[in-house]
Amino acid sequence: MATGRKVSRSPPRRARSTRRLPLASLRVFVAAAQALSFSRAADALGVSLAAVSMQVRALEEYLQIPLFARRGRTLHLTADGERLLPRIEGALAELEHAIDAARLEHRTSALTVTTVSSFLQQWLLPRIPDFRQRHPQVELRFDTSTHFVDFVNDDVQVALRFGTGGYSPLHVEKLLDDWLVPVCTAQLLKRHGPVSTKEDLARYPLLHSKTETWDEWLDGKARNEWGVRGASFDDSVAVIRAAQTGQGLALARWSLVSNDIAAGRLAIASRRIAPMDRGYFFVCPGAFLALEKVALFRAWVLEQAREAPAPSSPP
Repeated sequence: MATGRKVSRSPPRRARSTRRLPLASLRVFVAAAQALSFSRAADALGVSLAAVSMQVRALEEYLQIPLFARRGRTLHLTADGERLLPRIEGALAELEHAIDAARLEHRTSALTVTTVSSFLQQWLLPRIPDFRQRHPQVELRFDTSTHFVDFVNDDVQVALRFGTGGYSPLHVEKLLDDWLVPVCTAQLLKRHGPVSTKEDLARYPLLHSKTETWDEWLDGKARNEWGVRGASFDDSVAVIRAAQTGQGLALARWSLVSNDIAAGRLAIASRRIAPMDRGYFFVCPGAFLALEKVALFRAWVLEQAREAPAPSSPP
Protein backbone atom coordinates (compact mmCIF):
# COMPACT_ATOMS: atom_id res chain seq x y z
CA MET A 1 0.00 0.00 0.00
CA ALA A 2 2.84 2.39 0.80
CA THR A 3 4.29 1.85 -2.66
CA GLY A 4 0.92 2.58 -4.23
CA ARG A 5 0.57 5.84 -2.30
CA LYS A 6 4.04 6.91 -3.38
CA VAL A 7 3.23 6.30 -7.05
CA SER A 8 -0.03 8.26 -6.75
CA ARG A 9 1.89 11.34 -5.55
CA SER A 10 4.35 11.27 -8.45
CA PRO A 11 4.72 13.16 -10.78
CA PRO A 12 4.30 16.46 -8.87
CA ARG A 13 0.93 18.19 -8.88
CA ARG A 14 2.15 20.87 -11.31
CA ALA A 15 3.12 18.34 -14.00
CA ARG A 16 -0.10 16.35 -13.51
CA SER A 17 -2.20 19.53 -13.83
CA THR A 18 -0.37 20.61 -17.00
CA ARG A 19 -0.85 17.19 -18.59
CA ARG A 20 -4.61 17.38 -18.01
CA LEU A 21 -4.99 20.69 -19.87
CA PRO A 22 -6.88 20.19 -23.17
CA LEU A 23 -4.29 22.00 -25.27
CA ALA A 24 -5.54 20.64 -28.59
CA SER A 25 -9.09 21.75 -27.79
CA LEU A 26 -7.84 25.22 -26.79
CA ARG A 27 -6.06 25.62 -30.11
CA VAL A 28 -9.17 24.56 -32.01
CA PHE A 29 -11.33 26.91 -29.92
CA VAL A 30 -9.11 29.89 -30.81
CA ALA A 31 -9.21 29.05 -34.53
CA ALA A 32 -12.99 28.68 -34.49
CA ALA A 33 -13.48 31.85 -32.43
CA GLN A 34 -11.27 33.91 -34.71
CA ALA A 35 -13.03 32.66 -37.85
CA LEU A 36 -16.50 32.39 -36.28
CA SER A 37 -16.85 29.30 -38.43
CA PHE A 38 -16.16 25.66 -37.69
CA SER A 39 -15.61 24.89 -41.37
CA ARG A 40 -13.09 27.72 -41.87
CA ALA A 41 -11.32 26.66 -38.67
CA ALA A 42 -11.13 23.10 -40.00
CA ASP A 43 -9.56 24.36 -43.25
CA ALA A 44 -7.05 26.51 -41.37
CA LEU A 45 -6.03 23.66 -39.09
CA GLY A 46 -6.05 20.98 -41.79
CA VAL A 47 -8.55 18.77 -39.97
CA SER A 48 -12.13 17.66 -40.60
CA LEU A 49 -15.22 19.64 -39.60
CA ALA A 50 -16.21 16.74 -37.34
CA ALA A 51 -12.87 16.97 -35.54
CA VAL A 52 -13.39 20.70 -34.84
CA SER A 53 -16.90 20.08 -33.52
CA MET A 54 -15.66 17.27 -31.31
CA GLN A 55 -12.82 19.34 -29.84
CA VAL A 56 -15.08 22.32 -29.13
CA ARG A 57 -17.67 20.06 -27.51
CA ALA A 58 -14.95 18.42 -25.40
CA LEU A 59 -13.71 21.83 -24.22
CA GLU A 60 -17.23 22.96 -23.34
CA GLU A 61 -17.73 19.77 -21.32
CA TYR A 62 -14.37 20.28 -19.62
CA LEU A 63 -15.28 23.88 -18.66
CA GLN A 64 -18.97 23.16 -18.05
CA ILE A 65 -19.93 26.32 -20.01
CA PRO A 66 -21.12 26.93 -23.60
CA LEU A 67 -18.59 28.81 -25.74
CA PHE A 68 -20.52 29.21 -29.01
CA ALA A 69 -24.13 29.92 -29.93
CA ARG A 70 -25.88 29.99 -33.29
CA ARG A 71 -28.24 32.71 -34.43
CA GLY A 72 -29.73 31.38 -37.59
CA ARG A 73 -26.79 30.33 -39.72
CA THR A 74 -24.33 32.64 -37.97
CA LEU A 75 -21.92 31.44 -35.29
CA HIS A 76 -21.31 33.70 -32.28
CA LEU A 77 -19.24 33.51 -29.13
CA THR A 78 -21.14 33.42 -25.87
CA ALA A 79 -20.29 35.94 -23.14
CA ASP A 80 -18.10 33.29 -21.51
CA GLY A 81 -16.40 32.60 -24.84
CA GLU A 82 -15.73 36.33 -25.35
CA ARG A 83 -14.07 36.58 -21.95
CA LEU A 84 -12.05 33.42 -22.44
CA LEU A 85 -10.72 34.08 -25.95
CA PRO A 86 -8.11 36.82 -25.26
CA ARG A 87 -6.77 34.94 -22.25
CA ILE A 88 -6.27 31.74 -24.22
CA GLU A 89 -4.80 33.65 -27.19
CA GLY A 90 -2.27 35.27 -24.88
CA ALA A 91 -1.40 32.02 -23.11
CA LEU A 92 -0.93 30.10 -26.37
CA ALA A 93 1.19 32.94 -27.81
CA GLU A 94 3.41 32.89 -24.71
CA LEU A 95 3.73 29.11 -25.00
CA GLU A 96 4.72 29.44 -28.66
CA HIS A 97 7.36 32.04 -27.75
CA ALA A 98 8.80 29.72 -25.09
CA ILE A 99 8.96 26.81 -27.56
CA ASP A 100 10.53 29.06 -30.22
CA ALA A 101 13.14 30.25 -27.72
CA ALA A 102 14.05 26.67 -26.80
CA ARG A 103 14.21 25.67 -30.46
CA LEU A 104 16.33 28.70 -31.30
CA GLU A 105 18.79 27.99 -28.50
CA HIS A 106 19.54 24.60 -30.03
CA ARG A 107 19.60 25.95 -33.59
CA THR A 108 22.55 28.28 -33.01
CA SER A 109 24.89 29.07 -30.16
CA ALA A 110 25.67 32.53 -31.57
CA LEU A 111 23.91 35.70 -30.48
CA THR A 112 22.70 37.76 -33.43
CA VAL A 113 22.08 41.46 -32.77
CA THR A 114 20.45 43.74 -35.33
CA THR A 115 20.90 47.50 -35.23
CA VAL A 116 21.45 50.47 -37.53
CA SER A 117 24.86 50.64 -39.18
CA SER A 118 25.79 54.05 -37.75
CA PHE A 119 25.19 52.96 -34.14
CA LEU A 120 27.11 49.74 -34.68
CA GLN A 121 30.13 51.53 -36.15
CA GLN A 122 30.32 54.52 -33.84
CA TRP A 123 29.00 53.38 -30.45
CA LEU A 124 28.81 49.60 -30.20
CA LEU A 125 31.93 48.28 -31.97
CA PRO A 126 34.46 50.19 -29.84
CA ARG A 127 32.91 48.56 -26.77
CA ILE A 128 32.69 45.00 -28.11
CA PRO A 129 36.22 43.95 -27.01
CA ASP A 130 35.06 44.42 -23.41
CA PHE A 131 32.12 42.07 -23.99
CA ARG A 132 34.34 39.46 -25.63
CA GLN A 133 36.78 39.61 -22.74
CA ARG A 134 34.00 39.12 -20.20
CA HIS A 135 32.03 36.51 -22.11
CA PRO A 136 34.33 34.67 -24.55
CA GLN A 137 31.84 31.79 -24.74
CA VAL A 138 29.26 33.97 -26.55
CA GLU A 139 29.80 34.33 -30.30
CA LEU A 140 28.43 37.65 -31.54
CA ARG A 141 26.95 38.26 -34.98
CA PHE A 142 25.64 41.60 -36.22
CA ASP A 143 22.94 42.45 -38.73
CA THR A 144 22.61 46.07 -39.88
CA SER A 145 19.02 46.80 -40.78
CA THR A 146 16.19 49.21 -39.99
CA HIS A 147 13.48 46.70 -40.90
CA PHE A 148 11.18 45.07 -38.36
CA VAL A 149 12.47 41.70 -37.19
CA ASP A 150 10.56 38.43 -37.41
CA PHE A 151 12.01 36.97 -34.23
CA VAL A 152 10.24 33.64 -34.80
CA ASN A 153 11.61 32.93 -38.26
CA ASP A 154 14.77 35.07 -38.43
CA ASP A 155 17.95 34.00 -36.67
CA VAL A 156 17.98 37.21 -34.61
CA GLN A 157 17.66 37.40 -30.84
CA VAL A 158 18.15 41.10 -30.00
CA ALA A 159 17.40 44.40 -31.74
CA LEU A 160 18.91 47.75 -30.74
CA ARG A 161 16.56 50.28 -32.29
CA PHE A 162 16.61 54.06 -32.67
CA GLY A 163 13.12 55.51 -32.31
CA THR A 164 10.39 56.35 -29.81
CA GLY A 165 9.99 52.90 -28.29
CA GLY A 166 6.68 51.71 -29.73
CA TYR A 167 7.59 48.06 -30.16
CA SER A 168 4.78 46.32 -28.23
CA PRO A 169 4.21 43.44 -27.46
CA LEU A 170 7.96 42.81 -27.37
CA HIS A 171 10.15 43.38 -24.33
CA VAL A 172 11.41 46.99 -24.61
CA GLU A 173 13.95 48.85 -22.45
CA LYS A 174 15.32 52.36 -22.91
CA LEU A 175 19.03 52.14 -23.60
CA LEU A 176 20.18 55.69 -24.37
CA ASP A 177 18.85 59.19 -24.79
CA ASP A 178 20.40 61.24 -27.57
CA TRP A 179 21.17 64.86 -28.43
CA LEU A 180 21.98 66.89 -31.54
CA VAL A 181 25.37 68.62 -31.42
CA PRO A 182 27.18 70.73 -34.05
CA VAL A 183 30.75 69.43 -34.47
CA CYS A 184 33.83 70.24 -36.50
CA THR A 185 37.59 70.09 -36.17
CA ALA A 186 39.22 72.25 -33.50
CA GLN A 187 41.04 74.17 -36.25
CA LEU A 188 37.81 75.02 -38.06
CA LEU A 189 36.14 76.05 -34.81
CA LYS A 190 39.05 78.37 -33.98
CA ARG A 191 38.80 79.95 -37.44
CA HIS A 192 35.02 80.54 -37.56
CA GLY A 193 33.98 80.59 -33.91
CA PRO A 194 31.05 78.96 -32.06
CA VAL A 195 27.48 78.93 -33.41
CA SER A 196 24.10 79.42 -31.74
CA THR A 197 21.80 80.94 -34.40
CA LYS A 198 20.93 80.42 -38.04
CA GLU A 199 22.99 83.49 -38.87
CA ASP A 200 26.05 81.97 -37.18
CA LEU A 201 25.79 78.95 -39.46
CA ALA A 202 26.46 81.17 -42.48
CA ARG A 203 30.11 81.35 -41.49
CA TYR A 204 30.59 77.63 -42.09
CA PRO A 205 30.30 75.20 -44.96
CA LEU A 206 27.60 72.90 -43.62
CA LEU A 207 27.41 69.11 -43.79
CA HIS A 208 23.97 67.51 -43.90
CA SER A 209 22.27 64.19 -43.35
CA LYS A 210 18.65 63.25 -43.99
CA THR A 211 18.02 62.22 -40.39
CA GLU A 212 19.62 65.14 -38.49
CA THR A 213 18.42 68.57 -39.64
CA TRP A 214 19.51 72.06 -38.62
CA ASP A 215 15.85 73.04 -38.05
CA GLU A 216 15.57 70.38 -35.37
CA TRP A 217 18.71 71.68 -33.67
CA LEU A 218 17.54 75.32 -33.82
CA ASP A 219 13.96 74.97 -32.57
CA GLY A 220 13.18 71.26 -32.09
CA LYS A 221 11.16 70.89 -35.31
CA ALA A 222 12.60 68.84 -38.16
CA ARG A 223 11.06 70.85 -41.01
CA ASN A 224 14.11 71.32 -43.25
CA GLU A 225 12.30 74.32 -44.78
CA TRP A 226 15.17 76.76 -45.20
CA GLY A 227 17.78 76.44 -47.89
CA VAL A 228 21.09 75.10 -46.61
CA ARG A 229 24.47 75.18 -48.29
CA GLY A 230 27.04 72.45 -48.25
CA ALA A 231 27.39 68.77 -48.92
CA SER A 232 24.46 66.42 -48.32
CA PHE A 233 24.72 62.77 -47.27
CA ASP A 234 22.25 59.95 -46.66
CA ASP A 235 24.67 58.31 -44.22
CA SER A 236 25.21 59.73 -40.72
CA VAL A 237 28.70 58.23 -40.49
CA ALA A 238 29.75 59.82 -43.81
CA VAL A 239 28.80 63.22 -42.38
CA ILE A 240 31.02 62.58 -39.37
CA ARG A 241 33.93 61.44 -41.53
CA ALA A 242 33.64 64.59 -43.65
CA ALA A 243 33.70 66.74 -40.52
CA GLN A 244 36.82 64.92 -39.27
CA THR A 245 38.69 65.92 -42.43
CA GLY A 246 37.81 69.59 -41.94
CA GLN A 247 35.22 69.83 -44.72
CA GLY A 248 32.69 71.73 -42.64
CA LEU A 249 30.37 71.91 -39.65
CA ALA A 250 28.26 68.80 -39.14
CA LEU A 251 25.14 68.27 -37.07
CA ALA A 252 25.42 64.84 -35.47
CA ARG A 253 23.84 62.63 -32.86
CA TRP A 254 25.84 62.67 -29.65
CA SER A 255 25.86 58.87 -29.53
CA LEU A 256 27.72 58.80 -32.84
CA VAL A 257 30.39 61.43 -32.09
CA SER A 258 31.06 61.12 -28.34
CA ASN A 259 34.12 58.89 -28.91
CA ASP A 260 35.51 61.25 -31.57
CA ILE A 261 35.07 64.23 -29.26
CA ALA A 262 36.75 62.41 -26.37
CA ALA A 263 39.67 61.51 -28.68
CA GLY A 264 40.03 65.09 -29.95
CA ARG A 265 39.12 64.26 -33.55
CA LEU A 266 36.11 66.61 -33.32
CA ALA A 267 35.06 69.51 -31.12
CA ILE A 268 31.61 70.71 -30.06
CA ALA A 269 30.95 74.02 -31.81
CA SER A 270 28.02 75.32 -29.75
CA ARG A 271 26.64 75.65 -26.27
CA ARG A 272 23.26 74.74 -27.78
CA ILE A 273 22.85 70.96 -27.36
CA ALA A 274 19.37 69.87 -28.39
CA PRO A 275 17.73 66.80 -26.80
CA MET A 276 16.05 64.51 -29.31
CA ASP A 277 12.60 62.96 -28.96
CA ARG A 278 14.09 59.65 -30.08
CA GLY A 279 16.54 57.33 -28.41
CA TYR A 280 17.94 53.81 -28.46
CA PHE A 281 16.02 50.80 -27.16
CA PHE A 282 16.84 47.20 -26.33
CA VAL A 283 14.16 45.01 -27.93
CA CYS A 284 13.53 41.25 -27.90
CA PRO A 285 10.69 38.79 -27.30
CA GLY A 286 10.05 38.41 -23.57
CA ALA A 287 10.75 34.68 -23.71
CA PHE A 288 14.26 35.32 -25.09
CA LEU A 289 15.29 36.99 -21.83
CA ALA A 290 15.62 33.49 -20.37
CA LEU A 291 18.37 32.63 -22.88
CA GLU A 292 21.77 32.95 -21.20
CA LYS A 293 23.40 34.67 -24.19
CA VAL A 294 20.61 37.26 -24.35
CA ALA A 295 20.70 37.84 -20.60
CA LEU A 296 24.49 38.34 -20.65
CA PHE A 297 24.36 40.78 -23.57
CA ARG A 298 21.41 42.69 -22.09
CA ALA A 299 23.15 43.18 -18.74
CA TRP A 300 26.36 44.24 -20.47
CA VAL A 301 24.85 46.71 -22.95
CA LEU A 302 22.66 48.33 -20.27
CA GLU A 303 25.76 48.76 -18.11
CA GLN A 304 27.62 50.35 -21.04
CA ALA A 305 24.71 52.71 -21.62
CA ARG A 306 24.60 53.75 -17.95
CA GLU A 307 28.32 54.52 -18.02
CA ALA A 308 28.21 56.40 -21.35
CA PRO A 309 28.82 60.14 -20.81
CA ALA A 310 26.14 62.72 -21.56
CA PRO A 311 27.16 65.81 -23.56
CA SER A 312 28.29 68.98 -21.83
CA SER A 313 28.47 72.46 -23.33
CA PRO A 314 31.95 73.81 -24.09
CA PRO A 315 33.22 76.54 -21.77
